[in-house]
Amino acid sequence: MGKPTGFMEYEREVSIAEDPKKRIKHFNEFHEHLPKEKQRLQGARCMECGVPFCQAGMMICGMASGCPLHNLVPEWNDLVYNGNWREAYGRLKKTNNFPEFTSRVCPALCEAACTCGLNGEPVSTKENEYAIIENAYAEGLAGANPPKVRTGKRVAVVGSGPSGLAVADQLNKRGHQVTVYERSDRVGGLLMYGIPNMKLEKPIIDRKVRIMEEEGITFQTGTDVGKDVKAKKLLHEFDAVVLACGASNPRDISAPGRDAKGIYFAVDFLKANTKSLLDSNFEDKQYVDTKDKNVVLIGGGDTGNDCVGTSIRHGAKSVTQIEMMPKAPDTRAENNPWPEWPKVCKTDYGQEEAIAVYGQDPRIYESTVKEFIKDEQGNLKAVKLVKLSWEKDEASGRMKMSEVAGSEQILDADIVLIAAGFLGTQKYIADAFGVELNERTNVKTAPGAYQTSVEKVFVTGDMHRGQSLVVWAIREGREAACAVDESLMGYSNLVVQ
Repeated sequence: MGKPTGFMEYEREVSIAEDPKKRIKHFNEFHEHLPKEKQRLQGARCMECGVPFCQAGMMICGMASGCPLHNLVPEWNDLVYNGNWREAYGRLKKTNNFPEFTSRVCPALCEAACTCGLNGEPVSTKENEYAIIENAYAEGLAGANPPKVRTGKRVAVVGSGPSGLAVADQLNKRGHQVTVYERSDRVGGLLMYGIPNMKLEKPIIDRKVRIMEEEGITFQTGTDVGKDVKAKKLLHEFDAVVLACGASNPRDISAPGRDAKGIYFAVDFLKANTKSLLDSNFEDKQYVDTKDKNVVLIGGGDTGNDCVGTSIRHGAKSVTQIEMMPKAPDTRAENNPWPEWPKVCKTDYGQEEAIAVYGQDPRIYESTVKEFIKDEQGNLKAVKLVKLSWEKDEASGRMKMSEVAGSEQILDADIVLIAAGFLGTQKYIADAFGVELNERTNVKTAPGAYQTSVEKVFVTGDMHRGQSLVVWAIREGREAACAVDESLMGYSNLVVQ
């Protein structure tokens, strides 16, 4: 530890976000990051604890505490403070294939478990990670490093989201020849089309993909395995196949009037928006235009927030976000102690922008849509909301919700975006390979394993564990790569953590 008293001498400092009313005029990233010298002082705040919860990645009360990748956080925080950026990059890359992604979109589980956060402000670990990886690119440290020896084994990866990219990156480093199939026109999956450009600019993805290509990985876009390419063909041509197709079945809302024109799934809304931005800077008009429209979001979470921010950027007349759950407390409750994940109310960038533009938080809690109201032409014109109450069911011990009588209200709505989560694997891809599904419609494996019920076929990411975070997807990809490598070579020397 380079500075034993650093956490007492230096205050937490993070990047400065552009003013909400200015950043809504564009779709670019909007944070001004600290200069190197200031970032070094943030590294000095790390205490290099005897028990560093930041890198534990363990489950406490059903929630992750610390980094699931077991990043060597105290080590590279110390290296940042000492100005040893090259070595810091080396330690960071030991456990994380894509710090350029996680330093932008991860909710920073490491910081929530930081010991400094017990009685003060946690170390700005996510910002330190950003500084390390961007410095590595600037200094030419993050270039291609293809394997010197090839094994002669061939692996197909179906899906190029964070988990698919991680398994491909690991297996390629081992010397296997990897081909990644992506049904969209661009590589990245969730990273490319599920996360808006203002959170993760797409040239950042392209930059990494180019390096992976230089290292020997082949990407085939516009190829829908199970439709364009038969599963049997892949199983014949490759020594192993890894399914990394995500949990891409959106959960629907069943209510009268669901067939109204103007109702979209959030994932389709976000994909069309990003694709139109990248293809033509919106000139092709191939996106859902919210300009001067009353927009209602059904669902909280990151996806709902992203839809709020996107709708505002297009000039929505109003944006309202409906959440079934009660509002979380503003500070930790007594039954939610550190180092558990803090179950507190988070006002994200989209909600910040709504407050700045419309003068109020867009969220309505403990409510749901009871009816979609159409005009005579079948266009959506309003939604009927109803308040919910949550009570414990005496028989099961679980919380259950019920409608509050007489609490209905009508809300003007020209566009509704459904961001109610995902239900699991798309049926056609599971059927194509004949893999078994579990009760959650994720691909079934033995606990902690990645081999499916079909020989040579493995699974990873959201398709395996259900909808989750990018950092979990990367960890799944690394672990699945070890399983594939061991099946091909009889052992594996790939580093998971």
